[in-house]
Amino acid sequence: MYWGEAVKERLQALRPVKTSPELIQRIVPLVDLTSLNAADTEESIALFCEKARTGLGSVAAVCVYPRFVRQVAAQLSGTTVRTATVVNFPEGETSLESVLVEIGRALEDGANEIDVVFPYQRYLAGERQYARQFVTACKAACGQHVALKVILETGALRDAAIIADASLDALTGGADFIKTSTGKIPEGATLEAAAVMLLVIRHAAPQLKRLLGVKIAGGVRDIVQAGQYLELADQIMGHDWTRPETFRIGASKLMDEMLASLAL
Repeated sequence: MYWGEAVKERLQALRPVKTSPELIQRIVPLVDLTSLNAADTEESIALFCEKARTGLGSVAAVCVYPRFVRQVAAQLSGTTVRTATVVNFPEGETSLESVLVEIGRALEDGANEIDVVFPYQRYLAGERQYARQFVTACKAACGQHVALKVILETGALRDAAIIADASLDALTGGADFIKTSTGKIPEGATLEAAAVMLLVIRHAAPQLKRLLGVKIAGGVRDIVQAGQYLELADQIMGHDWTRPETFRIGASKLMDEMLASLAL
């Protein structure tokens, strides 16, 4: 597939998005409310978790550093909000053995979603087989009931064809979701990268015969931006496809804007 032309066609077909209560209501349950800051504390995370449940329902998950997983899992116990954490984060250079230990500890602490950074630098160096095996091992550690989201770091992969190959390799390896970015390098999510990832999912899902999802993360800060990604997913996958089991938006400031809009 000539990815440049396919993506250009999809982006040109996007309709303008305007903020509305209906759009906010649709976005809220798709959010992975995320705090991955060096300054995070138990107190700040406790306050952060209070944003997870709103008048329009709950977010999909709260994503924090591993040291806060036990706290978040306890605070969200009895709710529908899932507890997510990151491993091999953010450079994607930790050994597989250490990553599997990280996953095991996170699961013991109560995590039920794992966001793992794809070993993208080794992938770019030509180690595709290692990267696929890495994802497969991570999924085996997670088991069937814990969602594995593989962070591709599309801003580092850059080329649409490489993003497509990495997406397919991650999904074939066992990823439940492919995710755009860590948010820790200058280029985060883009509509172009998201379009490639969604097109790969559409192509791969019938062959893999399981539910596949995409997570947009890295720089989604306002309602209109989030709405553009939703519109793109609707166009490629269909309106009914975009639900928490298949579509997530990782954000923190976005939630503040939506909560402020709800208060008006």
